[in-house]
Amino acid sequence: MSGSPDYTPPKVWTWNKANGGQFASINRPIAGPTHDKELPVGRHPLQLYSLGTPNGQKVTIMLEELLALGHEGAEYDAWLIKIGDGDQFGSGFVAVNPNSKIPALMDRSGPKPIRVFESGAILTYLAEKFGAFLPTEPADRAECLSWLFWQMGSAPYLGGGFGHFYAYAPTKIEYAIDRFAMEVKRQLDVLDRRLAESEYLGGSEYTIADIAVWPWYGGLVKGWTYGAAEFLQVEDYKNVLRWADTIHSRPAVQRGRMVNRLSGEPSSQLHERHDASDFDTRTQDKLAAAE
Repeated sequence: MSGSPDYTPPKVWTWNKANGGQFASINRPIAGPTHDKELPVGRHPLQLYSLGTPNGQKVTIMLEELLALGHEGAEYDAWLIKIGDGDQFGSGFVAVNPNSKIPALMDRSGPKPIRVFESGAILTYLAEKFGAFLPTEPADRAECLSWLFWQMGSAPYLGGGFGHFYAYAPTKIEYAIDRFAMEVKRQLDVLDRRLAESEYLGGSEYTIADIAVWPWYGGLVKGWTYGAAEFLQVEDYKNVLRWADTIHSRPAVQRGRMVNRLSGEPSSQLHERHDASDFDTRTQDKLAAAE
């Protein structure tokens, strides 16, 4: 990647492995597996293969919320996929998600395993499977799904756009940062205006729309994402901040945010989750103390 203002794209693009900054070792222009590696399978009906990024948090929060409601069938094993090591290109993972992105889910509760990939699809699948966090009344359902898909279309500008050029790109490019900062602030204003008139994104009830949007935009205004809260003046978005705090106060959200997490305080990292008791016994601080 060049930050030079006189850069002219060639007539035909070619793959230069030196490009891509810290992600150069895993970014590539082709799909499919790079190596043979089967996925582990635990004892619960739902097998999640993920990492504690915002997209991964959506599903673990959803599963913890379902368990908090008493849905025993939502018990799950959460296996760690280290995307920096290329785990997502193993043959087993690609068989579950041909797009090689986390999260990926296998539902083994029925006679034939069902694969579900893409976080929005997983949230919808689980909501319909357990009859929770997705309204059934047509207008409320439409509002919820509209905000869910708003997140799917908007977050790439936050993550792959703003986040990449502000925090990760090997060269700071003013045009790119300005372009995506403008869009992210517009998105925050969209959310702020909605949350000025509604307690939650879908209406008066907490839904999968909130579960999808919160890890990205809640994390942003809480100062957890890209270290960009001051740069983006997030204190201006009072309604988003109120909503972010409300959701963060939910115990299931706090648990879900810990699962498959590799950063932050050791007490907040539960690298793999195979039982509810793991939150009390297998966080990184507990494992370190046991050693």
